[in-house]
Amino acid sequence: MRPTPLVLRLARRYWAVTLTLAVGLAGILLALAGAGRLVQWVFSAYALAIAVWQAIGMLRELLRGHFGLDVLAVTAIVATVAVGEFVAALVVVLMLTGGEALEDYANRRAKRELDALLARAPLRAHVQRDGGIHDVDVAEVSVGDVLLVRPAELIPVDGVLLSPSASVDQSSLTGESIPVEKTGGDELLSGSVNGADAVELRATATAAASQYQQIVALVAEASASRAPVVRLADRFAVPFTLFALALGAVAWIVSGTPNRFAEVLVLATPCPLLIAAPVAFVGGMSRAARDGIIVKGGSVLERLSAARTLVFDKTGTLTHGAPVITAVRPEPGFTEDELLAAVASAEEYSSHVLAASMIRAAEERGLTRTEATRAREVATNGVDAEIAGRRVVVGKFRFVAEHAPDARRTRIEPGELAVYAAIDGAYAGAILASDTVRENAGATLDRLRALGIRRAVMLTGDARETAEHVAAGLGIAEVRAECLPADKVETVAGIEERPVVMVGDGVNDAPVLAAADVGIAMGAKGATAASESADAVVLVDDIARVADAVVIGRRTVSVALQSIWLGIAVSVGLMLVAAFGFIPATAGALLQEAVDLVTILAALRAIGSRRDDTRLASAAAIREAAPVS
Repeated sequence: MRPTPLVLRLARRYWAVTLTLAVGLAGILLALAGAGRLVQWVFSAYALAIAVWQAIGMLRELLRGHFGLDVLAVTAIVATVAVGEFVAALVVVLMLTGGEALEDYANRRAKRELDALLARAPLRAHVQRDGGIHDVDVAEVSVGDVLLVRPAELIPVDGVLLSPSASVDQSSLTGESIPVEKTGGDELLSGSVNGADAVELRATATAAASQYQQIVALVAEASASRAPVVRLADRFAVPFTLFALALGAVAWIVSGTPNRFAEVLVLATPCPLLIAAPVAFVGGMSRAARDGIIVKGGSVLERLSAARTLVFDKTGTLTHGAPVITAVRPEPGFTEDELLAAVASAEEYSSHVLAASMIRAAEERGLTRTEATRAREVATNGVDAEIAGRRVVVGKFRFVAEHAPDARRTRIEPGELAVYAAIDGAYAGAILASDTVRENAGATLDRLRALGIRRAVMLTGDARETAEHVAAGLGIAEVRAECLPADKVETVAGIEERPVVMVGDGVNDAPVLAAADVGIAMGAKGATAASESADAVVLVDDIARVADAVVIGRRTVSVALQSIWLGIAVSVGLMLVAAFGFIPATAGALLQEAVDLVTILAALRAIGSRRDDTRLASAAAIREAAPVS
């Protein structure tokens, strides 16, 4: 049958396997031609050449301080050639080259969901300029450009919908397969797929700053990693090598034939140790990506699987992060509208989640915001701006009190928070807001406790009364309120029950996310700084995905270790049988190839299935998964 292009691509990609098979075919043809003696020389020479190639790689690894299992492979090839088992020598070579090919193929299979994100990155945009529609590279889109998105096209950059309505598929971003209905003014995320009608949108971010491109960058970082459990598998190399050599030597001495030594060693080339763990971890990362969680490396999954303490930011993490203004309390000499307009004008220059609420409240009252001639945001404290010739300072109480000595705290109800303001050095008043707790926050914490999380802590920059009210409703006993970023880092560093997982979403969470054993960013709203410093990013605005990440980490580690021990157990069992002379060298090499395949297939279980995804959504399934750890 004529080879297909796919077969040719595979043959070129795995050239070592192709060459080994070609040598084997040439040997068969030589044997049929009556040149059996020449076959022995061809097989032996080729096998020894591969052994030299492997030995060079082994020496390079040793110079880097890494002892691997290559010594067994080299010894097995040399031993089989030395005792005249040249067919077995070629089978060992096929096993090694085939194992590398299987590893590569399995990794490609495991990274399918990750690669799909990269392949679907938007490249072109239809921009309305000079009275017409122009196709431009997506990198040329500027903030404010009006774009046309045709039916079934990718939305190229983040923007605001100008058309009355739209239906978009956000599955590549959120994992939700049901299209989302949007109305005019709603946010559209790059990477979403437009529905059946052409729509217009106004770009709110450049391509580099848009949601999908940020995800692509995270995926690129996540796709190349090496987990500690893989290094742990490598550390089995020394005892396993010593055991195999000792068993082979004893079998040789007792039997009196060197063939027995070769028969043991051909079964002592445990590719499962080298392949199973990385395949399982890449599979786990792929599974997480499919569930809307980008994990930046296999080591993150291992630390997640062992997590003992969960630390949460409050605003935007345990709460929705969209506070509603409940009261405006001006001081004498200021009106409500004057206070709110000044605060909203200053908050234009803030990245804090409260800024949008202040601006929205001012717009609802029909107030005009004034552009600042000078503005500076002081991270985690507030904004200092020059507006219409007056100095406006907005933010936390102690920040405002530094600029207005007459500032005084206002009374707040449980669950409320206050933003204070000073104008030209005088205390101008406070604006109160309330942020609602996520509906599934309590259930998520219950799931995490069922998974063995021993300790839950809330860290927040908000007032203590507000923080304690939210924590009490969620059953969180430990609260650290009015924290600066340095305070959060210090608190996380002082926790003894590790690993510590920190979950946050804002710019002010970036330092503590980087300092935690595992930092998880709620990145659905585009918290770039938090996402870049975190070890994992939840692409869906759903706190329940944090528990999903722990479950996926536990299952992945479980599958990796099961696969490693499966490879060791089967290899040792076959070696013991071979030591008594029941498995010839050639048959042993073929058996080891089958063991490699079975172990890799076992490791691929870490990817999971669509049915697993459905079960993962229920608390019952998570409780069933907990014992696997």
